Amino acid sequence: MGFKRFILLLLLPLMTYGQSTDTTSVVLNEIEVKEKKLSARSSLKSVEGMSIYSGKKSEVVSLDQLVLNKGANTTRQLFAGITGLTIFENDDAGLQLSIGSRGLDPNRSSNFNTRQNGYDISADPLGYPESYYTPTSDGIERIEVIRGAASLQYGSQFGGLLNFRMKGPEKDVLWSIENSSTIGSYGLRTNFTSATLRKGPVSAYGYFNNRKSQGFRPNSAFNADHSFIQLNFTPNEAHKFTFEHTYLYYLAQQPGGLTDDILKSDPFFSNRSRNFFRVNWNLLHGNWTYSPNVKTTIKVSATALEANRFSLGFRGIPSMINLNPIITIDEQNADGSFVYERDLIAGQFSNRTAEAKVLRRYRYYDQPRVLLFGIKAFQSLNLSEQGPGSKGKNADFSFRWQEHSDYPNQSSFTFPNLNLAAFMEHIFFLENGWSITPGIRMEHIRTEAEGFYTNIIFDNAGNVIDRNELNDDFSFSRGFALLGIGISKKEMNKERYFNWSQNYRSVTFADIRTVNPTFIIDPEIKDEKGWTSDWGTRGNKGPWGYDANLFTLYYANRIGIVFNNRAQRVRKNIGAALMYGIESFISYDLTSKSQSRWEIDLWTNTAITGSNYIQSDVPNVRGKRVEFVPLLNLKTGATVKSEKWSFNLQVSALTKQFTDVENSEVGQPGDLRDGILGPIPAYNVIDFSGVYTPKWGAIDFGVNNLSNSIYFTRRALGYPGPGIIPSAPRNIYLGLRIKLDNKTASSRKNNSRR
Repeated sequence: MGFKRFILLLLLPLMTYGQSTDTTSVVLNEIEVKEKKLSARSSLKSVEGMSIYSGKKSEVVSLDQLVLNKGANTTRQLFAGITGLTIFENDDAGLQLSIGSRGLDPNRSSNFNTRQNGYDISADPLGYPESYYTPTSDGIERIEVIRGAASLQYGSQFGGLLNFRMKGPEKDVLWSIENSSTIGSYGLRTNFTSATLRKGPVSAYGYFNNRKSQGFRPNSAFNADHSFIQLNFTPNEAHKFTFEHTYLYYLAQQPGGLTDDILKSDPFFSNRSRNFFRVNWNLLHGNWTYSPNVKTTIKVSATALEANRFSLGFRGIPSMINLNPIITIDEQNADGSFVYERDLIAGQFSNRTAEAKVLRRYRYYDQPRVLLFGIKAFQSLNLSEQGPGSKGKNADFSFRWQEHSDYPNQSSFTFPNLNLAAFMEHIFFLENGWSITPGIRMEHIRTEAEGFYTNIIFDNAGNVIDRNELNDDFSFSRGFALLGIGISKKEMNKERYFNWSQNYRSVTFADIRTVNPTFIIDPEIKDEKGWTSDWGTRGNKGPWGYDANLFTLYYANRIGIVFNNRAQRVRKNIGAALMYGIESFISYDLTSKSQSRWEIDLWTNTAITGSNYIQSDVPNVRGKRVEFVPLLNLKTGATVKSEKWSFNLQVSALTKQFTDVENSEVGQPGDLRDGILGPIPAYNVIDFSGVYTPKWGAIDFGVNNLSNSIYFTRRALGYPGPGIIPSAPRNIYLGLRIKLDNKTASSRKNNSRR
């Protein structure tokens, strides 16, 4: 009965459409909280575009207000305004974004629904949610993060929504051309060229970006090409058509991981000279937006992805699983050729998405309302192969099945996936600035795996004693509903908010089938479930800007990894975990009451997070802290600006984090798990950036890791390791930006009046 009443509540505006007291125009007289945009940070309005954010924990970073070099693409600087994020800083120039929060694994941001301009960009949001593609910061207008409550509109991930709002055609120009170039330490070279064209109802924007570097460790060079094109056709005020194409290609060499002792003696060490990673990403998107009046907007969109990724490398001797893969020597013959073939993992991704959304504004008995509902259909066919690569040293991504028929890691799988979803949210604006927003999302998911793997058993001398080819098919269909609610109380320059929503994370393809001699999948593994809640306040008072909230995340059937007595990793449902804490962002305008030409903003971003496993059938887990949860996650700094000069000093400090469910400390040197098992020690990093902005463009400069801290943020279980992946030492950069444009007549007239 309760569920039926909930549905009736959501459908009320459709059933009472004829009772609207204003059939010509709807003005939502809600109180707008005007936030101070200090340190480039703000939050989303109750309704923006085709989305509802009322009562939700939302954070927005406007990149044009950041004081940094975008070409360097340093993730901890780009996301400094987002509270509580943990970041894997394991690659140069942010090629693979890896962020987590509230105890969620940062690996390739797989616990977030990662989008670009509102549409999915991952290989498979449910079956393979890893983010191999990350937009270059030069092309991003702003970054939007909405926590767990976003699952009702965008999908079931625990982390919520991470959306990159891309730049588009400039409004007041007929054409423009902009070029940004950066040089930096360790051979960093970047070039970003963008252009805008406008003619009548047609407008276009596009860019091309190249990033390359030798890397701060041997064998860590990379080269990446990225392009983005947006075409818009607006024949009248009611209709708008948009087409976008995104392309990314990069090749990166991977120097391998380190043990704890190696890190202490030489953090620049590398004993892997022939490990490579390659990504090729093609993303197409088109949408039609129809607004017949100010009350109703309809948007229909379609997205297609064709992509692949290859991982190639020597990561230990596959037939000898009792050797530590980090310190195992990649042996060479007398003539310089290599003894062992490399492990090759190939992934092919193909998916299609269709989505339709309707936003309806109306009044009911003189109270404003907003209804949003939509449907989504998603289908994918992903392919995964693992087997022997070449014995060479070049980036050769071809399988050598005949040459190395006894290679133990052989598998071939197809992963068809189907997802059908419908969602609805509704804002009820009440008296005195109050609003309530209930919502529901209904999901149908079918996850499948079809293929085989080869089981080869060796004796102690490395000879084959048994060989079997085994089929391993899997099919799992389920349907469910997620419920949520948001509550908001708005006053002038202040808002109090509360939200609660259910979350769900489907088992991924990696969860159900990974062929590796040191990796085992529990055949009884199942989906993860839980809920998140936030209770907070945000706004500004005088020179102060603030956003502070208490949060709770309950995570049942949490999937994790435990080690058996042979150092084999076992992926299974660990149990139920609880994460809780306080997050706050506070800024202070030091010069708000002075007449100085300088503006000085002080800001602090703090997350204090507690966590523990409250239930588990795994021995020695209950009561332990959750992985990837530092007790204190602090980012603080000062931003100084004048008309032409800007400076920013930022300090990032995180306390100790555990990386496994048993909270293991560092093992003994020589142990099979040395380098793989153990915590991430506390660390702090200081970054300095400056920008000079004359009329023709900008010159930017800076020093990252000013104090030259030796630290790491990740212990990799597989590639790009296994082992400790050290973060970059002190490095400097210098950038130049030049812009040419031809403004419209109206824009030139307005500028002359000023």
